[in-house]
Amino acid sequence: MTKTHLKPAAPGPLSPPWTRCWRVWSVSSCLALTLAAGLSSPSQAAEHADTTDEAPAAAVKKPASSNATAKKMGEQVREAVDSSAAGNKRLTLVINGKEKKFITLPGKAQAVPAEAPAKTAENDRRAAPAVAPKRTGLAVNPQSSRQYIRAKAAALTGHEAGFEAPAVQGHDTQEGEVHWSYAGENGPQAWGKLKPDFNVCALGKRQSPINIEESGTLQGPAEPLKFNYQPSSGSVVNNGHTIQVDLYGDNALTVRDSSFKLLQFHFHHPSEEQVNYRGFAMVAHLVHRNAEGQLAVVSVLLEPGAANPLINKVWTYMPLDTGDRVRMPTGLIDMNALLPKDQRYYQFMGSLTTPPCTEGVLWLVLKQPTTVSREQIKLFSQLFPNNARPVQAVNGRAVRDAQ
Repeated sequence: MTKTHLKPAAPGPLSPPWTRCWRVWSVSSCLALTLAAGLSSPSQAAEHADTTDEAPAAAVKKPASSNATAKKMGEQVREAVDSSAAGNKRLTLVINGKEKKFITLPGKAQAVPAEAPAKTAENDRRAAPAVAPKRTGLAVNPQSSRQYIRAKAAALTGHEAGFEAPAVQGHDTQEGEVHWSYAGENGPQAWGKLKPDFNVCALGKRQSPINIEESGTLQGPAEPLKFNYQPSSGSVVNNGHTIQVDLYGDNALTVRDSSFKLLQFHFHHPSEEQVNYRGFAMVAHLVHRNAEGQLAVVSVLLEPGAANPLINKVWTYMPLDTGDRVRMPTGLIDMNALLPKDQRYYQFMGSLTTPPCTEGVLWLVLKQPTTVSREQIKLFSQLFPNNARPVQAVNGRAVRDAQ
């Protein structure tokens, strides 16, 4: 820190009442000092500092006898300023023993007067940010702001370190994303037009769900599905489109000689898949992914009957607000309770049933439905009266009917 001492001219009867002046940091503009030097009293200096934010020095009337003194002192200030380096500037004046501080921000910002607190490093650090928003006009980086918001949202919804949140349902979770729905102008008929990334919803030839006509299926032997499900913990989230359970653990499905890890499961009301044009009360989609990134979805059809113990546990922790997430106790989820005893299935290649409707998904629709009580169906339907995409064209796809 360099101080430049300015020696005023010999005091006269109308000379400014300065006791001393120094430059704490180099000063980019000598306007404030020059104006204050030409005032005949501390009250004039304070009045000028408070009321002339952008007024030129000529706007202040000086006593004629003090012009030479003010001019000489102003020249000394200019000489000190011209020899200084560029950067953030701060000018401190002491008038009649009372300290006045002028802070000049980068660029062409004007000096802002303030009563100076005790000179400490902490006060110096706090001073600049307090004034900066008024004078700098610096723009906030939108990208940095969005990244912060997303990181904060992830922390609030339970995506802590080590938790692999599956981004396979295409739900609009990012700031500024296009909102899609199951009804109205942003319903399924419009998904393909809402966003370029969603155009597969309208143009794709292997879309899901479909109606499975048994008479047109490939009937014969097929490999059995090998479920390796263990008691696990998870968290339940209401994402605005369904109730979804994100799982922790090593639940896996083996099919086509590949191991698929179970990431999450969620529900639709009514069922999205149809068999021989027959719909079901609900359906549960169990979303798996293998090491190569391919998705395999097991579809468990749900029809009215006895209450399902697994669904009862999920409904117990069901969050009611969109975006809300509730953790479930360790070991509470046993996916075997959702599977029917007969695990024969229909198999076909399809897509996600929500935007962006990505294709290349292996679908395994279990032929035997699982029962849920009417009370369990009613509870879900009160939140989601209809969150099912209509069936899509088969377009000549082969559908295997595993015997």
